[in-house]
Amino acid sequence: MRGYFAIGVEGLSKQGNFGNLVRTAHAFGASFFFTVSAEKIFSRQGTDTSRTSDHIPYYPWANADEMMLPKDCRLVGVELTDDAVTLPSFRHPTKAAYILGPEAGSLTQNMQDRCEFIIKIPTKFCLNVATAGSIIMYDRVQSMGGFSERPVRAGGPAEERIHKHGQPKFRSGVPDALKG
Repeated sequence: MRGYFAIGVEGLSKQGNFGNLVRTAHAFGASFFFTVSAEKIFSRQGTDTSRTSDHIPYYPWANADEMMLPKDCRLVGVELTDDAVTLPSFRHPTKAAYILGPEAGSLTQNMQDRCEFIIKIPTKFCLNVATAGSIIMYDRVQSMGGFSERPVRAGGPAEERIHKHGQPKFRSGVPDALKG
C-alpha cells in the first residue's frame, strides 16, 4: 500500500480504549500514533498486548496548537457532524493522520478547524472510540490496499489477484551480465 497513516485521539481518558485503538493501529500498519489534550500520558496499556510503542512512535501533544504533523500529511477528523463526508464516499489521502474525539464528547472546534476533512461513519449513534478507529483503518486498507474487486455473487473472488513482475525492459539489448 502506498503512503502512510497515523491515528490519534483528542481528550481521551480511558487507557483501555487507547490501548485497543493503538494495538489495532499497529496491526493495520500505522506509521505513528498520537494523543492531543489527553487527560493522562499513556504508557503501557493492558489492552495493547502487541506493545505498539515498542514498534511505532507515539507523540503526546498537550494541545492542538502544539501538534506537528509531517510535511504534506493531511489531518482527517472523525466526527458526527451534518457536513461530514460519509466514510463510504471518502477517498483517503495518501498521507493522512486521523483524529477521533474523546469517549464522551466531540473534537473541539479548534481541532475541527485544523482538519482538512471531517468524515463520519454512517451509524445511528456514536461508537466506542477504538471501534470507530478500527473501522476507519479497515476502510483505508480495504480501499487503498490493491485487493481484488468484490465479486458480484456471494463469496470470494474466483481467483486471487496476484501481481506478477515482468521481465526488465532495456532500451538496447540485454546486458551480458544478465544473459543466461
